[in-house]
Amino acid sequence: MHGDGPSRVPPVGVGTSPFTTQPATDADEDSHSSSSNSPIRADYEDDFFMNTNDSESSIGIPASDAAAAQDEYRCQQPIQRLPAEILINTFSKLGTATDLLSCMLTCKAWARNAVDLLWLRPACSTWPKHSVICRTLNLPNPYFAYRDFVKRLNLATLADSVNDGSVTPLQVCTQVERLTLTNCHGLTDQGLISLITDNRRLLALDISGDSNITEASINLLAQNCRLLQGLNISGCTKISNESLINVAEHCKKIKRLKFNDCHQIEDSSIMAFAKNCPNILEIDLHHCRNVGSEPVTALLQYGKSLREFRLANCDLITDSAFLNLPTNQTFQHLRILDFTSCVRLTDSAVEKIIQVAPRLRNVVFAKCRNLTDVAVNAISKLGKNLHYVHLGHCNQITDDAVKNLVHCCARIRYIDLGCCQRLTDASVTKLATLPKLRRIGLVKCQSITDESVYALSHASRRVSNPSGPTDIMYPEFHGSNNHVSSLERVHLSYCINLTLRSVITLLNNCPKLTHLSLTGVQAFLRSDLEKFCRDAPPDFNQHQRDAFCVFSGAGVTGLRRHLNSEARASRQPMPRLDEPEEPEEIGLWPGAHANQGDDDLVMTGMMSAATLGGEVLIGTEAPGEAPEEELEDDSVMTAGNTPTPADTIQPN
Repeated sequence: MHGDGPSRVPPVGVGTSPFTTQPATDADEDSHSSSSNSPIRADYEDDFFMNTNDSESSIGIPASDAAAAQDEYRCQQPIQRLPAEILINTFSKLGTATDLLSCMLTCKAWARNAVDLLWLRPACSTWPKHSVICRTLNLPNPYFAYRDFVKRLNLATLADSVNDGSVTPLQVCTQVERLTLTNCHGLTDQGLISLITDNRRLLALDISGDSNITEASINLLAQNCRLLQGLNISGCTKISNESLINVAEHCKKIKRLKFNDCHQIEDSSIMAFAKNCPNILEIDLHHCRNVGSEPVTALLQYGKSLREFRLANCDLITDSAFLNLPTNQTFQHLRILDFTSCVRLTDSAVEKIIQVAPRLRNVVFAKCRNLTDVAVNAISKLGKNLHYVHLGHCNQITDDAVKNLVHCCARIRYIDLGCCQRLTDASVTKLATLPKLRRIGLVKCQSITDESVYALSHASRRVSNPSGPTDIMYPEFHGSNNHVSSLERVHLSYCINLTLRSVITLLNNCPKLTHLSLTGVQAFLRSDLEKFCRDAPPDFNQHQRDAFCVFSGAGVTGLRRHLNSEARASRQPMPRLDEPEEPEEIGLWPGAHANQGDDDLVMTGMMSAATLGGEVLIGTEAPGEAPEEELEDDSVMTAGNTPTPADTIQPN
């Protein structure tokens, strides 16, 4: 009997509420109900259950895909509801490949969002890892398409043994954006061509030191890789000038070029890059001896974004390269200039450069022996923008120019005046007042005495800090603000008038000091100090080894302790009775304390040693000081640390 059956109430939130009523329908008439307010009865239950489309009824649970997905979403744990963007961003903050692998093995959802990060740059750092990676990339049916996740390949750590067979298994990676094959002397065109043939998205190629690469690879690069932004062919002397013109005409997005020691490069190829690639940010032509003044003018004139310009040892460049620039044009983006050993440059060129590039931060005119005080006074116009200045071997410079430079450019961090033999204690005493000075080079400035070293040690009067450690003395700087000396690297080799006492004062009053060179200083040619000294470079002769005296990192700390202990034992008054705590080894450049070069007999050209796209690190500003402009960091040539290689992943 239909009339006696229980009434049906739709579930809450599905169609109606239990408190709503339905309007009269044909179903009401068929049931002969006497009450207009009675809920609808299920007179056609058989028909209802036979109907596959129940969307018109409020009875039952909806079976639509959207509703099912919503119910499934509500049943998930909160961490499972995170969108892919948040997961990827979180995974990208993990420091090691092991952590990424752990996340990848958690569940399939996490695996999908972690696999591309894990395989972004597989670490081919050893041959066993290289073998595992190649085997995984060539699996016939992998769980993921690992080959498509590889964006960066770096075989530099295996360079000594890399050959064409080493790179052939990697040709399946067709989405590579950065390819680094530095110093792979066994690599030929055959291997390189196999890698770049299908990699049309390649952005950066570094084949520096690959002496067997020829124009065949470069011509293919020009045809296939139109998105190329960075090219480093330093030391590749078999690459023709014409092939580089081909690259310039087809790869117009080029931003970074590094052609160190490519003697075959001529003006025509550099002119082609200047005219076809207006977005060049950095170009390094170190030791390209056939490059003259005309392409230099063109690079400046057409390169609206040029930021770093290195022309060390390009001795054909003359003043005309800069004097021919338009008078009404300035280069606001230009930050770094390196003209080491451009021996034909004079004061006129420097004055013009400073005029058209008023925001230069780093300038290198080492071994430009024609420069005088006029050039230094022009550099002084850079004011607070100047951080780094190298004037080594500019032996016409006098104290007056250095004093003016310090007066106008108070933010100098690095200054090298090595072999400027006209300088005296007056210059160094003024340099010691620079509040942010970290590195000073005075190699072979033989007129300076202990007075200069004392000035560097006591740039500001030092007083005890009662709230700090009892064994460290702090200076009183700018009134009531305590300030520890910022000096980190001091080069005093062949300053023959220095004594032991002044150097002890320097050691004790500069707790951040991590590098001290004293080669040729008679007071330090002692056998008991050799254990703290760094090893001499392997190419030194016996005489140079005997005179070599450079202390770095822990050697500086050991030297300080040894000399202080010796003074105590002899009961002689020390410049500082208490030894400062061992400082944290902080340098202007990463790994500065482990410098392997000879920065005593040969002037340091640190600007030219930077990798393509690298920057000279700048110190932080003092509290309350307006932050300085930072250089844009969009380098595509800097190879970062690579994680451990990924194995084949099969998540459950």
